[in-house]
Amino acid sequence: MADQTNQDQASEPVVTSTPATNAATQTEKPAAAPAAKKEKAPTVESKPFVEFMEQDYLPALQKAIAAEGVQDLQLAFAKQKFPISGLTSSSEECWQVIGSWRNGQRRFNVYFPDEDIQGKKGFSCNEGGKPSTLESFLIDERKITLEMLVSRLVYRLNGQKWLGRN
Repeated sequence: MADQTNQDQASEPVVTSTPATNAATQTEKPAAAPAAKKEKAPTVESKPFVEFMEQDYLPALQKAIAAEGVQDLQLAFAKQKFPISGLTSSSEECWQVIGSWRNGQRRFNVYFPDEDIQGKKGFSCNEGGKPSTLESFLIDERKITLEMLVSRLVYRLNGQKWLGRN
């Protein structure tokens, strides 16, 4: 039996630890888990609705429309009824961005009935009287950003031929 035990020990490979093998085994260890992702700073769009509109959207819109050559733009943000001709006076109030220039002759409204920039939005404009049409605004977009709200409104007003050299 002693011979059997010696043979078993002899057939097993002997592993010795050398500095070279220690370095190899250390480099073969699985990489440490990546550091936890840094949390992104909250976006301006994640601010409360009224705060975002007053602190971010109105100033950005003022600047963008002024860059198109409109000098006397008046912007307001208010909760009021839809000013559309033909709507009953009992219509609900909603938040609106109200813009006008040329002594109030050119007016537009952007409506936010859900009090959320990601929710439903509407648009109306008129030259002189009350608007008669309420259009949907930015309905196909998945995520609304400040830049998108500004640029698409400027684009829409330019389509009306109200900006620049139109």
